Amino acid sequence: MSSSTPGPAAGLDPAVAARLKRTADGLVPAIAQQYDTGEVLMMGWMDDEALHRTLTTGRCTYWSRSRGEYWVKGDTSGHVQHVKSVALDCDGDTLLVKVDQVGAACHTGARTCFDEDVLLAAS
Repeated sequence: MSSSTPGPAAGLDPAVAARLKRTADGLVPAIAQQYDTGEVLMMGWMDDEALHRTLTTGRCTYWSRSRGEYWVKGDTSGHVQHVKSVALDCDGDTLLVKVDQVGAACHTGARTCFDEDVLLAAS
């Protein structure tokens, strides 16, 4: 599917879909975390269909806002995310996807998207 907005909730369990709080364009942020170390790897966007695909295939599927299409992490790069678990936060507006990351998670080639630009907090 390729369009400028994400697709419908094809096969997502209606009980799960009802709990999601989406952005105006139908998306939910999904944080990918290495399941065994707790390392935060990246953030991507999922709609109902991307979440359904993630839950049923065991591979992370995201909605690319820039390309206007679904993408399975690792299909072109080989840097696959094997899903271990998916959790919805208490507000229903963020997903935590625990994965076994193969290779880099960041599009820059870094292991994580969060180790290049560390901001210091006041102490």
